[in-house]
Amino acid sequence: MSTVLACTRAVYLGPDNLVITGRSMDWVNDMESNLWAFPSGMERHGAAGPGSIEWTSQYGSVGTGVWDIGIADGMNEKGLVANMLYLTESVYPTPAPNDPRAPLSLTLWPQYMLDNFATVAEAVEAMEQEPFYVIPVESPDGRAGTVHLSISDATGDSAIFEYVDGELMIHHSRDYQVMTNSPTFDQQLALNQYWEQIGGLTMLPGTNRAADRFVRASFYINSIPQTADPKEAAASVFSVIRNASVPLGFTTPDRPDISSTIWRTVADQTNRRYFFESTRSPNVFWVNLDDLDLSPGAPVRKLTLTDGAVFAGNTADQFQPSEPLQFLEAAR
Repeated sequence: MSTVLACTRAVYLGPDNLVITGRSMDWVNDMESNLWAFPSGMERHGAAGPGSIEWTSQYGSVGTGVWDIGIADGMNEKGLVANMLYLTESVYPTPAPNDPRAPLSLTLWPQYMLDNFATVAEAVEAMEQEPFYVIPVESPDGRAGTVHLSISDATGDSAIFEYVDGELMIHHSRDYQVMTNSPTFDQQLALNQYWEQIGGLTMLPGTNRAADRFVRASFYINSIPQTADPKEAAASVFSVIRNASVPLGFTTPDRPDISSTIWRTVADQTNRRYFFESTRSPNVFWVNLDDLDLSPGAPVRKLTLTDGAVFAGNTADQFQPSEPLQFLEAAR
């Protein structure tokens, strides 16, 4: 059975350089998600056996963990956001003998971006050199790790990274505000072009399929009122992501890749505020990154959501010191 990481991501470009990225996480099972705060200065290993890429994190970050074996979504202290979404067409590289690239476990792909880059342009420049290749892993519930990755920064720039037929494809433009799942990003753009000719006020596709969610998110993220008020803008972005969400408990027969939305995040990259909403919780809460100690030597901290606790408001002071998250190792 294919994996079921079917999600939607959209970037709001507001007045006064206000940039906010929202996303939904759709999955067939409980992902046992918790929030993690990582300081800068952490020594990292690519979790793919001998020869894995190694680095020291330049930036602290906050992210949403899945099963506490990887980060699927997050924002660093410079306002760079990484969002990992399902892509059934993903085909990862088969390394050649003496391949100069180092291996990296799929579970560390978003965190590598958050640790190392302040802007999308920096990340794209580095990834064009392909310092690593990604090795997929199965999720703890036995689903294949077929995903692609979007990043955005505090200037509003965006990039999409996909492995197609074993090759890394990079799509880089401030115009690339929206990403969903299948098909590959170039085909998503072509489908959206058709609907732009019709016009969103005339008709929008309404199913839960990825291509339809792409069209709706693209229309609404650029049609909601423009405001420099960060609270109003965050609320608007949440409304767009909810519009592209899949109702809780809803599944599509013969399409395990289309599943219920289980949580949503909204990252205010201008004000470094990371919002989280579980579809099973009565409250949206947030984390002000400026209220966390993300300096080198600070402890890793965790906000546990899996014990049933309900949070509201700024939760920065409720993160507790924790052993570092253990990223899932990739087999070679």
